[in-house]
Amino acid sequence: MKIRTYEIGDTQKIVKLFYDTVHEVNIRDYTKAQVDAWAPADIDIESWTKSLSSKFTFVAEEGDQIAGFGELEVSGHIDRFYCHKDFQRQGVGKLILTEIESKAQDLGLNKLFAEASITARAFFESRGFIVIRKQEVERRDQKFINFVMEKYL
Repeated sequence: MKIRTYEIGDTQKIVKLFYDTVHEVNIRDYTKAQVDAWAPADIDIESWTKSLSSKFTFVAEEGDQIAGFGELEVSGHIDRFYCHKDFQRQGVGKLILTEIESKAQDLGLNKLFAEASITARAFFESRGFIVIRKQEVERRDQKFINFVMEKYL
């Protein structure tokens, strides 16, 4: 498995990975209505391309398949961070997070933070993040529980 930076040609695969992961993995912790609001069928590829390109986006690749991706913003915020449904619990997230932490240190950041889903909370805790607070957010008229988490580098 290799970790590399995002390329525009990755967008379609990343969007599919996001959709499939939310609908097949996060569904354990959220309702069907919530996952439909979180990852709708009509995802705007152009806006995702702009968003992925505007951050430090790292991609885990196994052969020609994208196994996961994670985004770091210059503030230290980890935005989207997802592992392919078929690559759960295989070290993909750890590899991506290690790359994000390395980039954060290169940028002179001393803290990372994220809003982790119920599903992702245990992963982030296992990597040294602590929960700052539980919160309720709204997307497309659905309310979600997630956790503001941070880690000092």
